[in-house]
Amino acid sequence: MLRYRIPIQLKGARCRGCGRISPLISWALGACADCIRGDPMRVLPGIKQAHTRSRRAFGLPVEPPRATDGVPCTFCINECRIPEGGRGYCGLRTNRSGKLVHLGGTRRRGILQWYYDPLPTNCVAQWACAESTHYGYKNLAVFYGSCSFNCLYCQNWSYRHLAAGLAPRLSAEELAEQVDEKTACICFFGGDPSPQMPHAIATAELARKKAGSRSLRLCWETNGSLQPALLRRAARLALGSGGTIKFDLKAWDDNLQQALCGITNRRTLENFQWLAEFGRQRPEPPLVVASTLLVPGYVDVQEVAPLARFIAAIDPAIPYSLLAFHPQFYLSNLPTTSRSHALRCLQAARETGLTNVRIGNIHLLSEAY
Repeated sequence: MLRYRIPIQLKGARCRGCGRISPLISWALGACADCIRGDPMRVLPGIKQAHTRSRRAFGLPVEPPRATDGVPCTFCINECRIPEGGRGYCGLRTNRSGKLVHLGGTRRRGILQWYYDPLPTNCVAQWACAESTHYGYKNLAVFYGSCSFNCLYCQNWSYRHLAAGLAPRLSAEELAEQVDEKTACICFFGGDPSPQMPHAIATAELARKKAGSRSLRLCWETNGSLQPALLRRAARLALGSGGTIKFDLKAWDDNLQQALCGITNRRTLENFQWLAEFGRQRPEPPLVVASTLLVPGYVDVQEVAPLARFIAAIDPAIPYSLLAFHPQFYLSNLPTTSRSHALRCLQAARETGLTNVRIGNIHLLSEAY
């Protein structure tokens, strides 16, 4: 079995841009947020090395392949062009004799784990969902083993083991069979469902058919980088079932986004705007919910305020959850989010006119800085 050792925690790191030393600077990034946003050409090459290490540890492509003679894959923002014998960025597509071959993410084969979660659960949108008071029922949680981003602070980084091993495997029919009379909703997350949306959509359609006239909410939790046509199909399923699509808005500044996640936020913001406008036809329960993880030293008021303005300009009633951070993966030397950090971001979001903002994971808040 592939093994991965969490990096040793340090008390602080030096920014290679300005030279400042702080416990709010990640040793893996080696750069502060100000330099990433203001002087990216100086610090991003070093950050790229951290992304390279984090992906090679699992045998995943270091970057989205761009082979001029490669076969194209259009499932997400990366739009890989995969060389002969190579794999796409998510690890689930390859090129065999000039043909795109799906190693996972199709109706016949999803790379995932699933489990039942008693309701109410710790879903990101739980506070805005009608299932938040549905005691005695359960959620079918579908954890996909793939992602279109490479977040160095990933809270569910173990998905990489599934992507590397292409297992466990389950067809859409096999997964839909897990829905029973006590299943009130399905949540597709991960990793991220973006690289495996055909499997998720097929499962959702089969599960709705099995449930018949009984209510079964269909929900997605995603970084929002999926192909727009696939988002539209998922949105119609969520809308018709009373479900929700939760977008994780990582950062506003694209240099910071790429430093933290390896991939641009362009598709995420475009898809969010479309979904939020589409969701106006069903205000309750909300079709779209946004969240942002408050990464100490990086995702601060300078990120939250413009994200909140972006959301509020579409619809000020969209729920927005500011989530407390727990040190994970390559950002393991950072502290948990401080209470003052979270409160400043909460105030900044509310000042944009958003009417439904909250702090999530309150139990993680600290007085560390």
